[in-house]
Amino acid sequence: MFDVVILTDNRYVNPTKTNWYIDQVLLEDQLLQTALEEKGLFVIKMDWADKHFDWTKTKYAIFRTTWDYFERFDEFFSWLENTRNKTTFINSAEVINWNIDKHYLQDLAKKNINIAPTQFIEKGENTTLKQLFEKTNWMEVVVKPAISGAARHTYRINPNNYKKHENIFQELIKVECMLFQSFLKNITLLGEISLIMIGGKYTHAVKKTAKKGDFRVQDDHGGRVEKYQPTKAEIIFAENCLKASPFNPVYARVDLVYDNNNTISLSELELIEPELWFRNNPISANLLAEEVINLISSK
Repeated sequence: MFDVVILTDNRYVNPTKTNWYIDQVLLEDQLLQTALEEKGLFVIKMDWADKHFDWTKTKYAIFRTTWDYFERFDEFFSWLENTRNKTTFINSAEVINWNIDKHYLQDLAKKNINIAPTQFIEKGENTTLKQLFEKTNWMEVVVKPAISGAARHTYRINPNNYKKHENIFQELIKVECMLFQSFLKNITLLGEISLIMIGGKYTHAVKKTAKKGDFRVQDDHGGRVEKYQPTKAEIIFAENCLKASPFNPVYARVDLVYDNNNTISLSELELIEPELWFRNNPISANLLAEEVINLISSK
């Protein structure tokens, strides 16, 4: 019987070949596993989609580097429903189901959390990019699915180039909800700030900046990541985002950008499998391990 399974995907279970990116992933998982084991827990790392593992044989399963699930949504949702009663998920299945759909941004906006101006185009809705530009008068937008990850089907569009994206937009809204979101120019000027929160409290932060000519800040898209010391206002904003959430997640990452009025704005509240950059602050892995111990003790 295991105390905790660290959930990853099959690419990061004993890979025979590695590169800088895979090495980072392995290090992140190892830092957490070591921290949990030092608390006296029996821990294993496992592919979430492993069909041979008996999920009743672990008390807890913590989502970490499950970074193929957004390419396998149907399979992931099915696994989540089949497994949620066999073990206890960290963060919980309720958190995941709320956070996986970007409609959560609407929930937070209703509680006075500043987000980028956003139109939600529901599945099957009859509209065009041309009509959306005319309706909003926005000069530049980002279009992306409500359920997505790793910049899947994420496009930067303006009134001069929207025709190149109209066909793919029409295909997408037939099958899923899409966001039509005002582009925040500071994402390319100042980057995106990610604050890591363990047990609701700030631990450390990074700033991500896109490579020249791009707006995607992820390092696997060529972005640069550096340590960052947030302002007091940025920390308070991140704390308020969690307070506005209907849940108390064990871990979270709050991604901030400055909007076109230079006001702090929530880009994403990441509660499923966010990169937490333990390697920049190994103490944070210990703090997460303590939160897991507290969770186990409270049961």
